Amino acid sequence: MTRTKSTAANRGSRNGKTATPAVTPAVTQGRGQGRTRTAIAEPPFHPPTTTEGLDGAMRALALALDKKALDPVLLDVRTLCSFCNYQLVLSGRSDRQVDAIAEGISVGLKAEGLRPLGAEGARTGQWSLLDYGDFVVHVFLHAAREHYDLEGLWSDAPRVPIEVPDDARLPAGESYDGTSRFGEAPR
Repeated sequence: MTRTKSTAANRGSRNGKTATPAVTPAVTQGRGQGRTRTAIAEPPFHPPTTTEGLDGAMRALALALDKKALDPVLLDVRTLCSFCNYQLVLSGRSDRQVDAIAEGISVGLKAEGLRPLGAEGARTGQWSLLDYGDFVVHVFLHAAREHYDLEGLWSDAPRVPIEVPDDARLPAGESYDGTSRFGEAPR
């Protein structure tokens, strides 16, 4: 596909009005030689200016930390997807804690007038998704979080800087269930 620079001359501008987008014929190769396709120039990229959902995601983060959620990550996916602006990913140490974190977020935001558009995986203890439209909250049991690897899937998404208390970070060498990863006794 051939792309062209967008200028007044190739846009067909007359008296300051744009008539058509820039087009450039491109000849295909291989089968069907001699056929001509038309390529349309892509519009320039404009970074998103809205932060809709950020306040709700930050409030959900605070509610999750009240329930001792671990390793929270807030992803800014505004330029990468069309179904939400932010994704909050966090973990719990047990299936009961995963359910408690999800319930705490849901009840806390409901008290503030925010109700989820949908909820999935509730009461399974492995994973819970709360969809608030502009932001989505994923609460995982750590093994499920590693399996689905949302941070890897959304690796192009910038991380929103958040303050994470020390007790919400997993110490080096410790697993999510409180045991040591390296055969040592937990401290």
